[in-house]
Amino acid sequence: MTPSFGPHVVPPLAQRGHLALTEPELVAWGERFGRAAKPPLLVAISGELGAGKTTLVRAICRGFGVRDDVTSPTYSLVHEYEAPRGSVYHLDLYRLEHERDLVNIGWDDIVSADALVLVEWPERAAGQLPPRSVHLELEHHPGDADRRLLLAG
Repeated sequence: MTPSFGPHVVPPLAQRGHLALTEPELVAWGERFGRAAKPPLLVAISGELGAGKTTLVRAICRGFGVRDDVTSPTYSLVHEYEAPRGSVYHLDLYRLEHERDLVNIGWDDIVSADALVLVEWPERAAGQLPPRSVHLELEHHPGDADRRLLLAG
């Protein structure tokens, strides 16, 4: 997959691809990202529990045009949504035990689809991510519980 998104996905004042964002700012950033995203595109979203990965996914989906309620696929592993601009796959690989289990969720079909693919816990896919995936990471901001650090690129 070749990353396809317009300019200014990372706001111009971001230092070294790091942004410190409140939740409303993270949501606004995600919506802008979703509006700019052009499939096929796989976005790998890393971060510890509670860092805001699903919040970011919801915002990206909303920006992309998904009208359904976007929920975490923690137990089902994959949710598929439709938007006027195409399909969106939201994967949560947290419960995946082995990389070989990707076969059971249709990984090859999903990553080769002409779709927006949003993957939480992408490290569980190890070497199976397409080389041109967009990587985003969320971290708790040290000293400010109301902010998250977004690392893009």
